[in-house]
Amino acid sequence: MQRRWIFSSDSEPAVVQRVQRELSIPAFLARLLVNRGFTEPFDADAYLNPKLRGLSAPELLPNMVLARDRVLAAIQRKERVVLYGDYDVDGTTSLAILARIFRAYGVDVACFLPLRFEEGYGLSEAGLKRCCELHNPQLLIAVDCGTTSVSQIAQLKRSGIDVVVLDHHELAMERPDCVALVNPKCGDDFHYLCSAGVVFKLVHALLKSQPVPGLDLRDFLDLVAMATLADIVPLIGENRIFVRHGLDRMENTRWPGIVALKAVSGVSSPVRGSDIGFRLGPRINAAGRLGSANQALQLLLTDDDAEANRLALALDQHNRERQTVERHVAEEAEARISARFNPETDVTIVAGSRDWHIGVIGVVAGKIMRQFHRPAFIIGFDENGAGKGSGRSIEGLSLVRLLGDCASHLTQFGGHEMAAGITIDEKNLNAFRDSLEKAARLLATSDMLAPKLHLHCEVPLDEIDPATLEAQDLLEPFGSHNARPVFFSRGVTPAAAPRVMKEKHLRIEFASGRRKIAAVYFNAPLDAMPRPPWDIAYTLEWNHWQGRSEPQIQIMEIRSSE
Repeated sequence: MQRRWIFSSDSEPAVVQRVQRELSIPAFLARLLVNRGFTEPFDADAYLNPKLRGLSAPELLPNMVLARDRVLAAIQRKERVVLYGDYDVDGTTSLAILARIFRAYGVDVACFLPLRFEEGYGLSEAGLKRCCELHNPQLLIAVDCGTTSVSQIAQLKRSGIDVVVLDHHELAMERPDCVALVNPKCGDDFHYLCSAGVVFKLVHALLKSQPVPGLDLRDFLDLVAMATLADIVPLIGENRIFVRHGLDRMENTRWPGIVALKAVSGVSSPVRGSDIGFRLGPRINAAGRLGSANQALQLLLTDDDAEANRLALALDQHNRERQTVERHVAEEAEARISARFNPETDVTIVAGSRDWHIGVIGVVAGKIMRQFHRPAFIIGFDENGAGKGSGRSIEGLSLVRLLGDCASHLTQFGGHEMAAGITIDEKNLNAFRDSLEKAARLLATSDMLAPKLHLHCEVPLDEIDPATLEAQDLLEPFGSHNARPVFFSRGVTPAAAPRVMKEKHLRIEFASGRRKIAAVYFNAPLDAMPRPPWDIAYTLEWNHWQGRSEPQIQIMEIRSSE
């Protein structure tokens, strides 16, 4: 879909000049910082150079002291403790951190991950039944789940099992009756944390009260960074501190599993946020998508190099299988949706099939949402018509709010504003589709439904050099609420005819004064390219080739300068 170009409003020149002068940074970087709200040099510098001392006291999180004291009591009494997690990156890394901390205190805890297909997400009845039969816990710590598990936690309490919840998902009207619900959304701050960030805070609180000689809390920052980036939570506040220092820590990680995973994923130094999003994270997620996530957890827990290499290779193979399955489901879903979707009238997309693997429906829902720029739910049904679906939304339309209006057609639902999960019976699919569409039409505006390309800064091509990329690197890592800058240049003309690559991409060379700068345009509209001169919207990346590092333009869109 053709996107409308949205230009950032002009920054106040005097403010930009002051930030540029006092920080000694290029003008374009000062403009970007001011446009992102950093109008004071001190705040801009703190953003560019986040410090670990900027982390706040962990006790500021709601119910943290209650959780800390209960965990310390379990450690002192050597209780049977079970860590019950989720099967994604956030869940597995959180469990790995907690399990290693308990080990450091001399307590051997059990880790439990539910089976996605048989037991579903979170504290399900089936999952809890198997967990209790296996481990007979006295204390169950629910990680990355549990916030809305009111009835399940009540049953655990009746059985004499204490529960501590460490989570970041949205709150329900009723809160569980547990020893402590440590969820940032219970308070006024830290709403951006993922579960691994909450776990890190708990560990910090534990070590403040009862230090462990030789244990360095900073060693766990790479796991927190991985979860924070993979869970696509906002890279603001303390999350930016976590990811910046966590990626630095990952360069020389002490965990054999991360070393092995980097090797099979082809991740080299420096480790970027994109390496987590496109290489490391998908391999950890792949195990839980197609089977059991226990291999991913064991990779993060092992201290044996050979075992780490074996597990990393297994996850890499799972990821290849996941890619094949995902490609099949995405192609089939796209074809089915394209045949009936009307961009003029349709506000939402709902599609389901008995042939679609539920382990990849979340990824496919994201692809469909981006392609059609509509809230999208993709649902996989089993042979009995029981369905599990995953939804992704566009800015401004909260899935949790929409699903609240469709609850009568669903067995269960939950999630965030931009991502949600549902369980649904196949016979209710059409009613759910109609109900979701009706609810969305009451909230959606024409502006929400118009795809947009936000342009952050104009840069003439003759100003792009290696120093430009080095300055942009100060904004890393990129992710939610810290997007990679999208630049634009006006009235440019290629130095020679563009070259077609693999029948759908273009390689273009622009002259920039006496220099030349290469550009790539993936999935270019080969039959609809305007005549030069062009306005181009693009991102800037390093092109590492034969020992040299040069700036390269990655074109997002081209339009006629006229």
